[in-house]
Amino acid sequence: MPIEIVTADITHLRTDAIVNAANPGLLGGGGVDGAIHRAAGPALLQACRALPEIAPGVRCPTGEARLTPGFALPARWVIHTVGPVWYGGTRDEAPLLERCHRNALQLLRAQRLHTIAFPAISCGIYGYPAAQAAAVAVATLRDELAGNDDIEVTLCCFSEAMRAAFQHALNAA
Repeated sequence: MPIEIVTADITHLRTDAIVNAANPGLLGGGGVDGAIHRAAGPALLQACRALPEIAPGVRCPTGEARLTPGFALPARWVIHTVGPVWYGGTRDEAPLLERCHRNALQLLRAQRLHTIAFPAISCGIYGYPAAQAAAVAVATLRDELAGNDDIEVTLCCFSEAMRAAFQHALNAA
């Protein structure tokens, strides 16, 4: 079960799919979400707008995932997932973050894809502490990939500090 950690811009990776740390409306935003929308081009926003709202302004609830083409990205697909906002660990943040990773892999498998890159979901403006998010991500991915050598996961970190947190979690697992 290959898990690789890189420091890079996720919008430059050539994988079957990249994961977007999105907001519930899926209409773009800041951080990795904004970078993916800018790199993919306006067709991504159109594809996201075409996804049905399940509540006013919500196309993807926290912990769930949605799939769109990658358009101008090197990745063929974008898997949008909404991570939890950090409230000190008191509002089921860890199980919700787990579900983000599991549901993204479920969509990858459903499309019969083999390579995926994840950003540090919820570690930006949503405030999830990097070390704790990394531990949840690595444990979940290892569990999901056990006995499944046909999927390759890249954990894509935008900074060296974030890469170090994820590398520590991978080494400790």
